[in-house]
Amino acid sequence: MGNTGITHYLLYKIIMPTTISKLTKKYQATIPEPVRKNLALQAGDSVLFDIQGEQVTLRKAQAVDIEYLQALQGTLSEWSSGADDQAYRDL
Repeated sequence: MGNTGITHYLLYKIIMPTTISKLTKKYQATIPEPVRKNLALQAGDSVLFDIQGEQVTLRKAQAVDIEYLQALQGTLSEWSSGADDQAYRDL
């Protein structure tokens, strides 16, 4: 019974290896090779960050995702003021 949790943990690690990437001073990170391969990412591809609470999921953006976000962008003019630019400049 006590070994079941250990076995599950080891199986999890075999099936889904964990990779790490360190943030630069500009908050940029390299997407590790196993992740790039899994998502079939190429240079110039866009990625999406789906946020749910403290969990963030990275996925490859599809054309429909990009079209939707571009259409949505025009509705966000209320957030494009000089004060907003100053408040969010360092993000």
